[in-house]
Amino acid sequence: MTEELRGHRIAILATDGVERIELEQPRGALHGVGAQTELLSPHDGQINARQMDIDPAGSFPVDKKVRDASVEDYDALLLPGGTMNPDQLRTNPDAVAFVRDFMASGKPVATICHGPWTLAEADVLRGRRLTSWPSVRTDLRNAGAEVVDEEVVIDGSLISSRGPQDLPAFCAAVVDEFTRALEPA
Repeated sequence: MTEELRGHRIAILATDGVERIELEQPRGALHGVGAQTELLSPHDGQINARQMDIDPAGSFPVDKKVRDASVEDYDALLLPGGTMNPDQLRTNPDAVAFVRDFMASGKPVATICHGPWTLAEADVLRGRRLTSWPSVRTDLRNAGAEVVDEEVVIDGSLISSRGPQDLPAFCAAVVDEFTRALEPA
């Protein structure tokens, strides 16, 4: 195990309906380089995951309610997808405010699949370049983003990917970009 992100705390914002592999694989990649992750959600207890948006796929324990979290406590943010997960997050004022504040901080943010819906709701995509699951792209364009169909897109501190098929490239980009952004000056 390498230790590039040892001592860094990464927030993962998700709720019920999260696509299991879109949370699990990037989280595993971050743990593999020494990062500590915390799962934030609008509710405490656990969140229920899905596979392919339909099949139940277990659960994850919530570390902290998003309303009790502070951007200052984290070095980066991961927004996994799944259709239901960001659809619920974008209607939660605490989740939207956390995402808006995180983007304003300039700290790195990574998102995959339907995850950018919460970014659109937070009104932080104007002039940004990113990718997503195809059904989300019109919403992102309407939010002022330039949307492209690429495996991984890096626009400053924002890393995005299309979906589960791109997880190997997404996980590698997340580790590389978070490491680059969080290296001591």
